[in-house]
Amino acid sequence: MIGRKKGVLLMAITVKDVAKKAGVATSTVSRVINDHPSISESTKKKVRKVMDELGYVPNITARNLGKRMSSAIGVILPPLDSKERIGNPFYLEIMEAINEEARHYNLTTAIATAKSFDVLLENVQRMHLQKQVDGFILVYSDSQDPVINYLYKNHIPFTLIGQPYQYENEIIYVDNDNQLLGKQATDFLIKNGHKNILFVTNTTHESLYFERYFGYQKAMMLANLKVHPSIVIEQTEDYVAFDALLKAAQATALVVIDDIFALRTMQLAQLYGYKIPETLSIISFNNSIFATLTHPYLTSIDIDISELGRVAMKKLQELIHDEISVGVRLVIPHRLIKRETVIPLNDQNT
Repeated sequence: MIGRKKGVLLMAITVKDVAKKAGVATSTVSRVINDHPSISESTKKKVRKVMDELGYVPNITARNLGKRMSSAIGVILPPLDSKERIGNPFYLEIMEAINEEARHYNLTTAIATAKSFDVLLENVQRMHLQKQVDGFILVYSDSQDPVINYLYKNHIPFTLIGQPYQYENEIIYVDNDNQLLGKQATDFLIKNGHKNILFVTNTTHESLYFERYFGYQKAMMLANLKVHPSIVIEQTEDYVAFDALLKAAQATALVVIDDIFALRTMQLAQLYGYKIPETLSIISFNNSIFATLTHPYLTSIDIDISELGRVAMKKLQELIHDEISVGVRLVIPHRLIKRETVIPLNDQNT
């Protein structure tokens, strides 16, 4: 008995009640609650339907006390040390996808973030030692990151979105083929008649930078075109040198590290008198909401952020329950979205 409502006695619905109405064993209901792979999808749907009809809510807290589990996972963001990172929609989209997938497993999410790696590591250590979460998802890969070493060396379940710098054969990670992304973005510019192409970035220590820049280099070399050093814009003085670098290379097109920084790059180029795309074409990555917020709309490569988050969460759940081995790489497909910031070079003066 759990109480009264408008004179009606309310009785607690049990696993036995669900099992009886569904026509299955109580052990089957328990396995459905735990989303055990031994139970077929049709049986899971039938049992869950009965649970909804009866208003049965699993006592997750009590169940996990015995298992010493928290029913939560931690999502680790990189240090939010710049306006671009704080405002980058990638992190919001990836968290939404992770949250949505976590709901299927009756899990909640907790966010770990900070302005520096040192503080971020402290936050992650606290979450682990206080058993606030059962595992983690890192949504970045950075060569300066101490967090991944802590997780690995302490045998803490985690999955990574991005390509690791070490332990590649022992980590479960989900990623796009970022080198292929960089190559295809550059190839697209080359096919549109551009030869003097530069790569622009605001980071030089994240895995996706190296991979996308390598892809740019590969495309340029295969086309027998000059490979330029990447233009790195991290400090105020870097903005001042931007125009001189473009003029020195006689650049007609740019490959930019991601959408939000592409918008900043477009603003900077326009400040120096360039017209997008008439005198400077631009292509970027992520296909975020920013790609269509201002004109001209940004040509971008869609990396399927939702699928990155969904798969990372699914694999973490399998890892926590010993249903998957380590050393797994999963590659998420991508597609190029043609918009307004790239036009054929021979059309620019027509």
